[in-house]
Amino acid sequence: MNLFKNLVPFKFGYRYGATFRVVSFLHSSSDASVEVHSQEQEVVIALGSNVGDRLNNFDEALHAMKKSGIEITRHACLYETEPAYVTDQPRFLNSAVRGITKRGPHELLGVLKKIEKEMGRTGGVRYGPRPIDLDILFYGRFKINSEILTVPHERIWERPFVMAPLVDLLGTDIDSDTVASWHSFAKHPGGLFESWKNLGGESLVGNNGMKRVLPIGNRLWDWSERTSVMGILNLTPDSFSDGGNYPSVEAAVSQVHLMLSEGADIIDFGAQSTRPMASRISPEEELDRLLPVLEAVRQMPEMEGKLLSVDTFYSRVALEAVQKGAHLVNDVSGGKLDPDMHNVVAALKVPYVAMHMRGDPSTMQNSENLQYIDVCKEVASELYARVRDAELSGIPAWRIIIDPGIGFSKKTEHNLDILTGLPTVRAEIARMSLAVSHVPMLIGPSRKRFLGEVCARSVATERDPATVASVTAGILGGANVVRVHNVKDNLDAAKLCDAILQRRR
Repeated sequence: MNLFKNLVPFKFGYRYGATFRVVSFLHSSSDASVEVHSQEQEVVIALGSNVGDRLNNFDEALHAMKKSGIEITRHACLYETEPAYVTDQPRFLNSAVRGITKRGPHELLGVLKKIEKEMGRTGGVRYGPRPIDLDILFYGRFKINSEILTVPHERIWERPFVMAPLVDLLGTDIDSDTVASWHSFAKHPGGLFESWKNLGGESLVGNNGMKRVLPIGNRLWDWSERTSVMGILNLTPDSFSDGGNYPSVEAAVSQVHLMLSEGADIIDFGAQSTRPMASRISPEEELDRLLPVLEAVRQMPEMEGKLLSVDTFYSRVALEAVQKGAHLVNDVSGGKLDPDMHNVVAALKVPYVAMHMRGDPSTMQNSENLQYIDVCKEVASELYARVRDAELSGIPAWRIIIDPGIGFSKKTEHNLDILTGLPTVRAEIARMSLAVSHVPMLIGPSRKRFLGEVCARSVATERDPATVASVTAGILGGANVVRVHNVKDNLDAAKLCDAILQRRR
């Protein structure tokens, strides 16, 4: 967005309840002075919390900002950090958002301070504990210096817990004049990226008391520590590998027992087949298959510390499954098959797996859906479009998991290219959003047809060795979650890959 393309540089004055200061427009040479009233400005607001339910504090603050008229357009990742300056206090959650507002800078400051107060923040010790901290990092293309407000925020450049989410937000989006000006405000001639590198950059994440996390269940998940294994439980009569294997609740529970005993971290329940040419069933039928098993599994003592995922493209199924205990929603359509999905998941405040697929299961292997010039770049672009829609619907980047959709709308050669090109997928997404490029990546090659074509295995259950090989390639290429039928063998592969990756660090 270019709000200033046709404007002549000048100085701006503000009188929003504070002592008047003249604020210099970037590279201004004019001495003119005007009042800004209702023109939209792009802003960056930092969030921090270390008292009470930190994540809920973030959710409440975002809701209050939206109610006040701040249109939130991008979210950074979520960071858990050691406290700075005053160190004898709990760990913080930190992030930041980009948004659009018509409020003047001091009026915006007043709104944020009111939100802080309503959420229980008092004066207290400077840099001390607080339920919520909301700081204006940038306001349009302006520098502001009044008795109560300095923008850009004066201590950005020394704080990794501010710089990390800020770099997530701005990424390579320097075509915007506003974002270009934010880079120019940095205390290093190379802009924000060089300032971030000077602090330590990406090497700080996972070290020095700062880690990137995704809230799931009742914990904050640092997916960089090790690969997570998601065990598949298909409650369908027609899935390509194990359809009809679990016709009763007892049979399904027995299979979950087995997968948990073999080390599964997540159980993914699918009650609707998404194999090629599968016929679609109604949400009601899907729920009839799903809910009795979900409720039984949730009661299993072995589920302590484990996670439940629902594999569905229906928002109603997602809603009822989460209400019955599922911790995340795994949507093969990325929201394309149900226009309510993103809004429902945003309201549920659970992680959302957005997968790449063209068409739907009945059309995804049609010739028009199998045309790619550069499969990794196109998958990245199309997948990001789904994630962007989810984000604008209120699902922040810190609740997103991406899946390139191996086996969905892909030929054998496409699947192989993706398995070896996961770094390219991430890099292409980074061109659009650094935050989204940092989120966990899930892959699901288990027993799929392309493995059978490469290895001449027509029976799906005979493709487990090839699955192990594909999982190995994926993990070494950057996958963080692997979705598999055979937990035991793939967990061993994941452990070995994690050990190899640890040696590289």
